[in-house]
Amino acid sequence: MIPPPPPPMPATQSSIDPRPLGAILVAQGYCKAEAIDAALEVQGERGGLIGELLVGSGSITALQLIRALGSQFGIEVQDAIDHETIDPSLVGPLSMSYAREGGVLPIHLEDGVLQVAVSNPVAVDILDDLRVLFDQARIEPFLVTQEVLHEAINYAFDRRARADQVVDDMAKEEGVGEIAAELEDGKDILDEDDEAPIIRLVNSVLNQAAKEKASDIHIEPMEKYVLIRFRKDGVLREIVRAPKRFQPSITSRIKIMGNLNIAEKRLPQDGRIRIKVAGRDIDLRLSTIPTAHGERIVMRLLDKSSTTLDLRTLGMREEVVNTLDGLIRRPNGIILVTGPTGSGKTTTLYSALVTINHPDVNILTIEDPVEYQLEGIGQMQVQPKIGFTFASGLRATLRQDPDVVLVGEIRDLETAEIAVQASLTGHLVLSTVHTNDASSTFTRMVDMGVEPFLLSSSVIGILAQRLIRLLCRDCKEPHRATDLELSQLGIRRDDPMLAGATFFRAKGCGQCGMSGYSGRSGLHELLVPDEEVKRLIVDKSDAGAIKKAAVRAGMKTLLMDGAIKAMRGQTTIEEVVRIATAAVD
Repeated sequence: MIPPPPPPMPATQSSIDPRPLGAILVAQGYCKAEAIDAALEVQGERGGLIGELLVGSGSITALQLIRALGSQFGIEVQDAIDHETIDPSLVGPLSMSYAREGGVLPIHLEDGVLQVAVSNPVAVDILDDLRVLFDQARIEPFLVTQEVLHEAINYAFDRRARADQVVDDMAKEEGVGEIAAELEDGKDILDEDDEAPIIRLVNSVLNQAAKEKASDIHIEPMEKYVLIRFRKDGVLREIVRAPKRFQPSITSRIKIMGNLNIAEKRLPQDGRIRIKVAGRDIDLRLSTIPTAHGERIVMRLLDKSSTTLDLRTLGMREEVVNTLDGLIRRPNGIILVTGPTGSGKTTTLYSALVTINHPDVNILTIEDPVEYQLEGIGQMQVQPKIGFTFASGLRATLRQDPDVVLVGEIRDLETAEIAVQASLTGHLVLSTVHTNDASSTFTRMVDMGVEPFLLSSSVIGILAQRLIRLLCRDCKEPHRATDLELSQLGIRRDDPMLAGATFFRAKGCGQCGMSGYSGRSGLHELLVPDEEVKRLIVDKSDAGAIKKAAVRAGMKTLLMDGAIKAMRGQTTIEEVVRIATAAVD
């Protein structure tokens, strides 16, 4: 026997169907009576709601269930919620967990009538709470599926937490100017109850940056306002301009989060902040410098959960992955990764370490700073102020019986010489250098003072890399490459490489913020010295000669790798030329 329905919430339409839910579902043609009987049998054995059991067994859909419930309780049903109709300010008194667990979201309030989306037609107590929160407003509920409701809740709370919305709200609140004035005296904002607006603003900036997968947050004081910008996919974008009076509060809040001295405003400071956003642990490297209009703050986001340390996810061609995989399994030698700051060198090196990290391999690192904690690997951070440099750290590391050593960067002759000697005495050394491309790394090391014959016998591979923006899959458009564009890629119109190639251009849409790009991948140039290259190194030949010899031996330059990615429709010719041209002689 089908149990009677529980007391319904207030109805918004007059037609109420008194029949049991199962009878309504059968009458509306959503399922057969046999399915109802089977669900009732399961309910008798294990308990549960009949509707949820039917959805779980696949007998009906979630939308069919709420349509039947809407008929039963006389409540309007909507298939979707137009996000443009949601007023984000209405979720202010609620928490996201309360909205999700209660299955409720206030949508619009006008003339004392509050429209509310619900997924449970018997949550009368939740509606009573809303009535109290909104000054006895008349509640008009409508039913939606749980999936639709959760999407709307995510949108409302995300929009409410955006930095520009928070700044607008703060500008309307009284007393913020006085708070900022008080903080100029170095008052600890963590002790002030009135500082909630500033805390909300800072949290909203961090939350928005994490959700948008920004790599850096810039907080820049100007003469009349504070500019907040995000760097995403290598490009800076303005997010919001906060009133100038918020500047001391914002600066003090962030410096306290990073354990910095809020009273010291004349010297640069560095710190670290650890936060959790939507269950993801994110580390932020914090840097402050004094400027004419106040302290400038930059935070670099390191999202451990979104970083996959795997060589095959870095955008390398299959032959590059296979060659590099073979090099990092060699018992000795030096492998160098080169490229500008922010080109992903550390991620590549960490991915290499993870690949060869086994219980029978002793891996030690000397870094500045340690960006990601790697299980099973001994990691040290240099401390130049007390004399713990890359050189001294590397020298000490070699007394720890390592198989593999990672040196964060080779900056001077001493570090370079110790790295070479370590590689010649049975250790695999991984490190980075700052050079334009792979071939110029040899001339850079020679300029440091390293003997060419030692380089030729110790360096087993150099990987040059850049990060390039990928096309947005939702809006990219086919594009016929012009002769000029092809020449910029180093390709002729009659080149066999063009057979089957499809070029695209960036258009821009809502999904990619009208940029036309979404995400980044790597351009790679792997130079493995053969006999000819080694001879050129010993002869102190220039980088151009070394590069030509490497290309003859099969090396693909950064520009060639970019051309391949453009022909595969992964990026645009314009982006390849912008990123890779700097490495072309």
